[in-house]
Amino acid sequence: MKRHTLIVATALAALTATAQETYQDATLLKPQLNGTARYVGMGGAMEALGADISTISTNPAGIGLFRHSTANITFGLISQQDAPDIEGGSKTHASFDQVGFVYSMRTGRSSYLNFAFNYTKDRDFNQLLNPYGSTNGTSQSEVTATKGYNGIFDYDVKKNGEVISNSLKFTQLDYLYSNLMCHGEDKDGEYWMHYPKERYDMEQRQWGYVGKYDLNISGNLGNRVYLGATVGIHDVHFNSVADYAELASNNQDYINVIEENRISGTGFDIKAGIIFRPVESSPFRIGLSVATPTFYDLTVNNYTELYYEAYDGTKSYIDSDGMSYDYDFRLNSPWRFSASLGHTVGNMLAIGATYEYADYGSIDNREIDGYDYYGYETSSSDRAMNNHTEKSLKGVSTLKVGAELRPDPAMAFRLGFNYVSPLYESHATKPGDINSVGNALAGTAFTNWDATYRVTAGFGYRIDKFNIDFAYQYNTTNGNFTPYVIPDAKAMSPETVKVSDKRHQAMLTLGYTF
Repeated sequence: MKRHTLIVATALAALTATAQETYQDATLLKPQLNGTARYVGMGGAMEALGADISTISTNPAGIGLFRHSTANITFGLISQQDAPDIEGGSKTHASFDQVGFVYSMRTGRSSYLNFAFNYTKDRDFNQLLNPYGSTNGTSQSEVTATKGYNGIFDYDVKKNGEVISNSLKFTQLDYLYSNLMCHGEDKDGEYWMHYPKERYDMEQRQWGYVGKYDLNISGNLGNRVYLGATVGIHDVHFNSVADYAELASNNQDYINVIEENRISGTGFDIKAGIIFRPVESSPFRIGLSVATPTFYDLTVNNYTELYYEAYDGTKSYIDSDGMSYDYDFRLNSPWRFSASLGHTVGNMLAIGATYEYADYGSIDNREIDGYDYYGYETSSSDRAMNNHTEKSLKGVSTLKVGAELRPDPAMAFRLGFNYVSPLYESHATKPGDINSVGNALAGTAFTNWDATYRVTAGFGYRIDKFNIDFAYQYNTTNGNFTPYVIPDAKAMSPETVKVSDKRHQAMLTLGYTF
């Protein structure tokens, strides 16, 4: 169902501050694999092997293994295999993935001091989904009607019949549904009602990226210990449009909700790492690294519209309303820890393995609550939303393994594999009645994604000081989509349906060593 013309515009009741919500946090922070074609071709398992510029943010000590200055640029194509046809969406898009350089400076007989700068597209948000299923005789409007009837939000009614509330459990959708469809008055007083439908159909389009700019300093102690530190700046550009429709059996009664979100802003983090060879005579090495939370300062631009049409057998009743709101919030991602192993056999074979861990249940949603003496914004943790996040998200383990074979000094073949454990608890939901300012603009739909699997392969060729590398990545994950949860244990629930996200990525890196 396509967008309808906005008939009436309203404004959301004023909010002094707000924060993000759990499912949007997960979308912004969910880890991906990207970098140079060599790094991706080996599945990213280079944190102990080093000497690739993409390790600048996963183990900064990897930059300390460079013995020559180098520059790289990477670009390619990303395609979503199972993407539906959605107006305005594209299944395939070009991607500028990386550009950077390392300057290596000898400071002693066997010691080096290296400086590096690298840009990486850290996350690519492009995704098309079209989940649809049975409402089982319920409706999204029943969420608001149940909350109103059970007094979940404390509301007032103005003389003109407008339902208003200062409750943090009174969402933007609650306002629209209350005043267009769900609340009424007659001679017996006030009443709440909902409009059962037969099926739902949702078209969701996301696009945008997080760009990461890393600045590194690294070096070595003899030929056995390598140290590095990186400061990163993150640049967020996220966009989403969700077109949700419910239809009755007569195909004439329907509800349509349009939700548009744009999130932009910046963040910063600090990473530190070490690589060491425990046995002097062996090339076997161990890597350890840690990354602080990324401290984000973000802005949301939101627009929501509700349109409905009801047919009583002789006449159609049509109405719509919409509202927009902009707000700032802060978000701190979890700490990230990494341990890795690497080994080489002469100049022919390199193998690596990496384990990473981050506890996404510890994400800190923060409300901007004022300004300090110097005019800087101050913030505090949103305890209610953080409690929901802790119960809904969990620690994520990422295992990466990879190998590179060089049958000839100028030629390399690479393979890699990743396993990323599920980010969501199996019982996680979006209840819509969290006592949090981050709840006010949250929609009702959510997807609990399962584990992610990645298979990678690559090929490289060197001509004098130039190198060209190709990589392919197949990324797949499945999930369970739910359009809404009615806050009543006795209520029927809409059908939860399976969705999937299968991606193919082709990459090309051009490099020069000097």
